[in-house]
Amino acid sequence: MSRIAPEVWAQIEPARPAGENLTARLAAPSVTNRLQCALDADGSRHLLIALAADDEALRDEQSRGLRVLTRELSVQGEPPTRRLDIQCEDAAGHAAFDLIGGELAAQLAAAAQPPAEIVRRVLSKWRRFWGQLPRTLLSREEQLGLFAELWFLSVWLLPRRAAGDVVASWRGPSGARHDFEWPCRSVEVKATTSTRGRIHRINGLDQLLPPEDGKLFFFSLRLREEAGATNTLPSLVDRCRGQMTGDADALTRFEASLTQAGYSLAHEEEYACVHLRIVEESLFVVQADFPRLTTAQFPNGLPAGIERVEYEINLSTFDHLCTAHTAAEVTMF
Repeated sequence: MSRIAPEVWAQIEPARPAGENLTARLAAPSVTNRLQCALDADGSRHLLIALAADDEALRDEQSRGLRVLTRELSVQGEPPTRRLDIQCEDAAGHAAFDLIGGELAAQLAAAAQPPAEIVRRVLSKWRRFWGQLPRTLLSREEQLGLFAELWFLSVWLLPRRAAGDVVASWRGPSGARHDFEWPCRSVEVKATTSTRGRIHRINGLDQLLPPEDGKLFFFSLRLREEAGATNTLPSLVDRCRGQMTGDADALTRFEASLTQAGYSLAHEEEYACVHLRIVEESLFVVQADFPRLTTAQFPNGLPAGIERVEYEINLSTFDHLCTAHTAAEVTMF
């Protein structure tokens, strides 16, 4: 995803104006000459779009720390011009603001819609994320876990089921017991980068319990971090979005689930630095001889002083429980 380069702001900082004026320069000159970055006397960041006489005005103050006004503005001694002024009032949101600017530049260059409509649509998308700023980066383990869930969603489910049904079944971000849930089956998804095989960490005694009425499956995704690999978490997110084109409701729910999972567009540049190669993907059925610990093995409860149980399983010698290594081999989803 394109963004406004940090050096654009650095170049106008020394010329910060006084009074009501703004100091500005083109935000992305190689993309469009319709969008400017600007600083006011207090150092607040603005994105400016000049309007034609018949262009619609816009006022939007629904997002705390981000507002849009239509006003006559004088930039670096130019005559006052009616402009859309998008102001970032929260320094913690600068990274996301640069991404908003990149998306605005691309859409203004396409000129498919009036400026006010472009701004309205872009901010509507970003409003879901703005309230979560500032966000910390997902840990490495969290990134791999989210990647595995999105891989299962994109490769194993979306090609064969309606996007709305698929996104509705994705329950991991909401804290459900299993990552994907349907009335008669559930799937728990795990990723590993272990070189010793299909070794996964299990969180608690109920994670591998089947649903009350149906079967539990276990999806194992083995990954390897390699500089030359083509898969990244942001590229997979974009792939999922592309597969939902035409279903606005599914896409909205997908974006909301990403937010619940702790994924922020403001950190996509950092996430894109982790390149992943798919080593192996396997779908197992969880039955009696599947390696697991459950509450049934502790009928009297955990021993005194034990608060929580986490453990690792190794599925390298359980090929008899493997039902598929590719999405094409299964029909139950």
